[in-house]
Amino acid sequence: MMDAKETGRVQPVKVMNFPHTFVIILAMIVVALILTWVVPAGMYDFIKTPSGQKVVDPATFRYIKSTGINPVLIPLYIIKSFSKRIDLMMVIFMAGSAFHVVTKTGALQAILAKGAKRFSNRLEVFIPVLTLIFGLICTTQGVNTFIPFAPVMVMLAMAMGLDSITGEAIMVLGGAIGFSTGTFNMFTTVVAQNIAELPTYSGLWYRAVCFVVFYIVTNIYLIRYAKKIKKNPEKSPMYDLDQLTKDNAATLDLDKTGELSGKMMIPLVLLVIAFAAIIYGAIVLKWGMSHMAAIFLTYTVVADLIIGTKANDVCKDILNGSKQMLGATFIIGMATAISGIMNDGKITYTIVHAMAEALSGLPAIIIAPGMVIANTIINVFLTSGSGQAVAVMPILIPLADVLGVTRQTTVLAFNFGDGFCNYILPTSTALMGTLSVTNIPYDRWMRFMWKLFLIWLVTGCVMTFIAQMIHLGPM
Repeated sequence: MMDAKETGRVQPVKVMNFPHTFVIILAMIVVALILTWVVPAGMYDFIKTPSGQKVVDPATFRYIKSTGINPVLIPLYIIKSFSKRIDLMMVIFMAGSAFHVVTKTGALQAILAKGAKRFSNRLEVFIPVLTLIFGLICTTQGVNTFIPFAPVMVMLAMAMGLDSITGEAIMVLGGAIGFSTGTFNMFTTVVAQNIAELPTYSGLWYRAVCFVVFYIVTNIYLIRYAKKIKKNPEKSPMYDLDQLTKDNAATLDLDKTGELSGKMMIPLVLLVIAFAAIIYGAIVLKWGMSHMAAIFLTYTVVADLIIGTKANDVCKDILNGSKQMLGATFIIGMATAISGIMNDGKITYTIVHAMAEALSGLPAIIIAPGMVIANTIINVFLTSGSGQAVAVMPILIPLADVLGVTRQTTVLAFNFGDGFCNYILPTSTALMGTLSVTNIPYDRWMRFMWKLFLIWLVTGCVMTFIAQMIHLGPM
């Protein structure tokens, strides 16, 4: 009997039906609800630090009457979670509209095509440059800001003969390095240092060293993967789905992309100005998500009108761009329901207390790496960076003082534990939002990502161990 090769027929690629992201998150919501009936409820008293920060009193943990959540309330928790994250959702909607204006002119595609054509055979230069840009920006910003940009990165990667995962990874992993090492992070580092009574942004030199170490490790992994895929595209976890994308002409043609005109450049220049305003506003003026959304909305209207778009068509552009972000915003709302259920079920602090008890039983020499692992586990249940800092730092600081671990090392362990696992968790808005807009199934991402996460985890443990050994101090 002749096989497929002998007959010249190509067997169709089998596409595995993996649960939709909504199904995964809904399952996690159900698990969280079940836990509220199984895990004993617990609570701490809250006190205020000298700086006015409200934190838990680690000496006051107690078990309280269990308050299991009624399953009938799941839809209500989801809807309430949407309202809690509405500011972030509006940023994503408005940013989607802004990028729609840029891409419809063809200017962004033309620039990307030129860059891709020049560096398609120099991945060891192209990838580190882009990851460094995203990494530096995310030393002060969350990766959430760039959710609308993810499809552009995928478009660029596929034009270079790579896969969609590479495009996603360049942006997400670059941002992960900047956010998770906590160099200038206002939402994690500053909050944690205030609770630990450390000078704001102290220990910067060692966090910068950690940034460089993670940057090198991540780029080695990503460049090796990209070169493997460029040489053998069928080895990509996204090979079958990327072929469908190419068939639908959703990629750049490096040879046919047109030349840039002055009119096409206007939206790009204005977008750079908009991003500069957002970064300045977030750092200097302490802007929130609402301000960012307003900047993107203003950009969309102004840029569209300047290039000659009629008022009715401007409205259509806002709607069309927002539609592309609908899946990402739904994921953010649903994922937020998990922590809401656990908090109302009074089991979040029970889990935090259990982790602290486990840490206290470790040998002093490995307590800092143990904190990295403990914070990683806690982040599964308490995904807010600032919320996790308020919950765990008042517990870890006294423990660190007793065991001889410096408070600066404890903050570092918190940063690593809170940050890096966000890029494997289905409850992470940054991850699931970007996967949603790039149509990368979660299981395909994890086939690429699980090894790097383990490398990150080991690297974080090593860096905190070194910090412990050199007694990383307040400054």
